[in-house]
Amino acid sequence: MPTESWYHLTLAVFAIWRVAHLLAKEDGPWDVIVTVRLRLGNGFLGRLMDCFYCLSLWIAAPAAYLLMNGWHEWPLLWLGLSGAACLLEQMTDRSGAVQTVPQGEK
Repeated sequence: MPTESWYHLTLAVFAIWRVAHLLAKEDGPWDVIVTVRLRLGNGFLGRLMDCFYCLSLWIAAPAAYLLMNGWHEWPLLWLGLSGAACLLEQMTDRSGAVQTVPQGEK
């Protein structure tokens, strides 16, 4: 794999982690993100905004599309990028809590 590919892959992992972390765990500039999260409420989108792992999947999908060399690569890139972002989240999460899926949402 060329060096440029590793650079883009690494950059994509950090970008996915950053956006998912911003949306799931931060208030955002001028409390924009927390306001959106509150307005979305307890519906599907509101719950999605509270789950880093769910967000990483949705955010990784278009990133994988941009990095792929053919459709056969997309599923592995998609899951791999999300998985790497999830590992970063686990390494940087200071709460020590493991996020679980609430009952009835499996």
